[in-house]
Amino acid sequence: MKPIVSIFAILVIIGGAILLNAACYTVDMREQVIITQFQQVIGQPVTTPGLHFKAPFVQTVNRFSNQVMEWDGPSTQMPTKDKVYIVVDTFGRWRITDPLKFMQKLANERSAHSRLNDLLGSETRSTVAKHDLIEVVRTTKGRKAARDATLSVTDSETDPLPPIEFGRSFLEKEILASSKPKVEMFGIELMDIRFKRINYNPSVSRTIHSRMKSEREQIAERFRSEGAGEAAKILGNRDRDLKQIESEAYKKIQEIEGEADAKATEIYAKAYNQTPEALSLYDFTKSMTTLRKTLTLDTTLVLTTDSDFLRFLKTADPRPGAPAVTAPSPSSASPAPKTVPAPKLDIPKTGGIPGLPSLLDLPAR
Repeated sequence: MKPIVSIFAILVIIGGAILLNAACYTVDMREQVIITQFQQVIGQPVTTPGLHFKAPFVQTVNRFSNQVMEWDGPSTQMPTKDKVYIVVDTFGRWRITDPLKFMQKLANERSAHSRLNDLLGSETRSTVAKHDLIEVVRTTKGRKAARDATLSVTDSETDPLPPIEFGRSFLEKEILASSKPKVEMFGIELMDIRFKRINYNPSVSRTIHSRMKSEREQIAERFRSEGAGEAAKILGNRDRDLKQIESEAYKKIQEIEGEADAKATEIYAKAYNQTPEALSLYDFTKSMTTLRKTLTLDTTLVLTTDSDFLRFLKTADPRPGAPAVTAPSPSSASPAPKTVPAPKLDIPKTGGIPGLPSLLDLPAR
């Protein structure tokens, strides 16, 4: 008997544990519970955390989160008021405030996300279609575009930012206000909705990018032309200053050379004017220098016999040791007859004038 009693007691304990487990349930502080019996709601939603009881096996616990949940809408193409097609990506935050309505109309979170996609997407399209693109993109009224301080770009040279009347924040609030009453019927509280990304339609993006590129190229070309003008101006000033410096230097050189020549002439004049012999020596050396520069191998001169140019040649004696012949003075010399032609001096190519090799080889001064 005792083994049978022991087995029966064990069975009773196991059955009691199973029954107690089926009758008890816990509610977490992050969730809310609805009890149903044969698909019918029993009582009010349980929102108090802790241990609760229900009829075992016939009643079902349906759990719903009471936390703030995320809604990430799909990217949708829509037109603006100014007929620009854009791709809008939105996101929002929501939570279940009436689990009974939520269970009766949506049943689960997956159905809730699908219904939010439809409702919020429709409201977003409707709101965007009532405003221009600039209202969807811009937020701050009266904002001025930031400019590079190193560039001389003024408002007259580039297009300023167009003014806005509402802005993106106003559109988000408008979408939230129009969507909130429509989702309350599902036991949902829509807490916020925002634009995550706004982009042009791919076909429009290429055109917009090409236009932006051409505008930037025009501005760059204008800057390049201004830089080339400044470079030409700088080079012109440099050439002008260089020529001015060179002309002043050349002027200074000529002045110095002139003063040096004048000083040298003055020194020579003082040196050769001291005695008649010095004056005669100067006359002789200058004549020899003139002859050396004038008479070359291919020179032909036709002169009269009383020419001063031949004065020293006529007084030279080619014989060694011969006494020097004094040249007659111009006053005592008889004039050459007018009908007699002047003699012709032919200088041989193998040397200078015969008898005067040393005179022609004197160094020039």
